[in-house]
Amino acid sequence: MQFSVYQESHIGGRKLNQDRMGYSFTRDALLLVLADGMGGHLHGEIAASVTLQTLSAIFQQQALPYVKGPERFLEDALHAAHREIHRYCNVHQLADTPRTTVVACLIQHNMATWAHCGDSRLYWLRGGQLLGRTRDHSHVESLIDKGLVPPSARATHPDRNKLYNCLGASMPPKVEVSRRASLLPGDVVLLCSDGLWSMLTDEELAQRLFAQTVVRAVPEMLQTALSRGGAASDNATALAIMWQGSSVADSVPTLAGDASTVISTETLPADLLSTTIHGPEAGAPPASGKTAADAFDEAEIERAIAEIRGAIEKSSQILRKDSKE
Repeated sequence: MQFSVYQESHIGGRKLNQDRMGYSFTRDALLLVLADGMGGHLHGEIAASVTLQTLSAIFQQQALPYVKGPERFLEDALHAAHREIHRYCNVHQLADTPRTTVVACLIQHNMATWAHCGDSRLYWLRGGQLLGRTRDHSHVESLIDKGLVPPSARATHPDRNKLYNCLGASMPPKVEVSRRASLLPGDVVLLCSDGLWSMLTDEELAQRLFAQTVVRAVPEMLQTALSRGGAASDNATALAIMWQGSSVADSVPTLAGDASTVISTETLPADLLSTTIHGPEAGAPPASGKTAADAFDEAEIERAIAEIRGAIEKSSQILRKDSKE
């Protein structure tokens, strides 16, 4: 398995960066996750961080070295993250349950499967063409589906930011899972928060990711989004990969000057996992505009992680037992 990957996050005009992103991989499987803590609720960054930690921990236990049943894995993992957010709220006696949107993608054996709750998006592109995109769980999207407003309303409708699905709400989330998509070398998969996609059209995203490598296109798209958003710009975060094949023999050459991380997993031991999902920043590299307010208490993080791991171990034992029966 070989791919190039690049990720970057900016705080924009907000006091906190509530976006989190990261990826985990074994020899045969790659998990990409992006969560956007909801600013209308306190501690959205906690919900986003707990979500990434939960998905990464479950992936670590089930990717041996690949996941059996990607669709079930994604649905179960997102529901587990929802439960862990509520657990965190109860343990720490928060006044309100933190909430977050999330999009996650599992890639293995040249096949990609993704799932999402809310309006964090995934784009699948090939040769400058958009082959697939998640559908926002928003009020305006439901109006478009019913033919009550035109598709152009996505950018201008007053209810475009009203969501009906997320992790951490009082009701369990409705996890939307894609069909498996067959990747070819050169395909690009982009995960991003609404701070990016709300400022650029789908066509603009596709054209930029076709014209340049991910390491050049992603920073430029983020800067464009921040510039267009001005002083009130939202957190803007993106995690992108260019798929290069399930083996080195399949791979496309890396362009000169491409500073993205190029990862080849063929020589990894079957039981080894690597991840960028560590602590409150969830693997995000230092980016302009970050402040100390982005993090929260390290002791709380460690307690939350311990709770997550214990709960996930129990749920994983149940899942392994179910799969044997």
